[in-house]
Amino acid sequence: MAFTKSAGAGPMADINVTPLVDVMLVLLIIFMITVPMMSHKIPIDLPIPTPPPNPPPPPPPEPIKLIVQANGQLFYNDEPVTEEALQAQLRVIGAKPKDQQPELDIKPDRNAKYQLVATVMADAKNAGMIKIGFVSGE
Repeated sequence: MAFTKSAGAGPMADINVTPLVDVMLVLLIIFMITVPMMSHKIPIDLPIPTPPPNPPPPPPPEPIKLIVQANGQLFYNDEPVTEEALQAQLRVIGAKPKDQQPELDIKPDRNAKYQLVATVMADAKNAGMIKIGFVSGE
């Protein structure tokens, strides 16, 4: 490049584009290298979503209180009942599905005969009751 002096020596208005071209070429090379890397799939182990929890089971039915007194009298939920009526009620309850059956809580008197308590337990078992328990008390 030759410098000439002109008659009107004012500022030079030409833009030097060489640094601009250098920067553009560097950016072009960077993009050419990074774009193929971004198109590769990266395996990621994401957690598997858990299914929603099961609804809570319904509350169990109220237990049946069966009192066996020493004189042989039976009380079904504090109401006097005969052995035949007790067997009928136990058959109705025993026909229910296993998870809907209430528990039969037998509370024998301290002086009750074992034969009477065993008969009540056998009646409950023959009726299909599966939840039979004893209640101790005063």
